[in-house]
Amino acid sequence: MLPGDRLQIELLGTQHDRAGFSSGVAAVDDYLRQYAWQDVQRRLSAVYVLVDPSENRIAGYYTLSAFAVEPQELPSDVARKLPRRQVPTYLLGRLAVDMDYRQQGFGKRLLIDALQRAFEGSMRIAAMAVVVDAKDDDACAFYEHYGFRRFTNDPYRLFISMGTIKTLISD
Repeated sequence: MLPGDRLQIELLGTQHDRAGFSSGVAAVDDYLRQYAWQDVQRRLSAVYVLVDPSENRIAGYYTLSAFAVEPQELPSDVARKLPRRQVPTYLLGRLAVDMDYRQQGFGKRLLIDALQRAFEGSMRIAAMAVVVDAKDDDACAFYEHYGFRRFTNDPYRLFISMGTIKTLISD
């Protein structure tokens, strides 16, 4: 068994210890500690945690929620195929890995899990893409590596179509 094999992704619950999580980004850490459970209870976000059960620690997390985008904000090759009204998407609102779990592939694992859940959800409730707001150029490069494309009006907002996700998760 590889070291990361024991970790599992679960919906955030009251049994998860959020206090010890530290990604090195205060806003991301504060969200998990103070607001994530409230958002879950109010159905504003689904929060998924990567849990290390041997230490009862959260190694990482991500959030998914409903979102809508204006087609004209997307590249023209995508926008011309869409209606001229807001289109449904998912928002990958946050994705973070605790500093003690970095450089072990957990960011990729969380991302692929989020994309798979969004794709499966889109089969029941339509959504044409997953959108993410990257915090910096490194984050943009991370997402672009997996097939995300930038919006035309915001270089730090990216999207990946359900078609691209289907190809990505099928490999």
